[in-house]
Amino acid sequence: MYGPLVCAYMGDTIYEMYVREYLIKQGITKVGELQQGSLEYVSAKSQRKHLERLLNDNILTSEELEIVKWGRNAKGTKSKSADIITYRLATGLEALIGKLHFENKDNRIKEIMEYILGE
Repeated sequence: MYGPLVCAYMGDTIYEMYVREYLIKQGITKVGELQQGSLEYVSAKSQRKHLERLLNDNILTSEELEIVKWGRNAKGTKSKSADIITYRLATGLEALIGKLHFENKDNRIKEIMEYILGE
């Protein structure tokens, strides 16, 4: 349907929306504090950490693992702020979220994001 980088592009938006809503619901109302708080979740380094936790805790299905690999292995741009492995793993997580969205699996996205956000 869509390629891995398109899925990652969409997944990045959805992922960030969940993070922003979570932070606002935590009572953070100053934009600077929201921006700072989001870095714990939305940077490539943070996304890699959260993906590794999902993997270590066996939260993802085998199909979802294949999607992460599909996104991770996509040829794309390089990050200025993260090493290539970290950047690709983050892309894999974003591709998973985007692909699930395009497959109308919004409940699964919610489960994964709640796990990441500790809800």
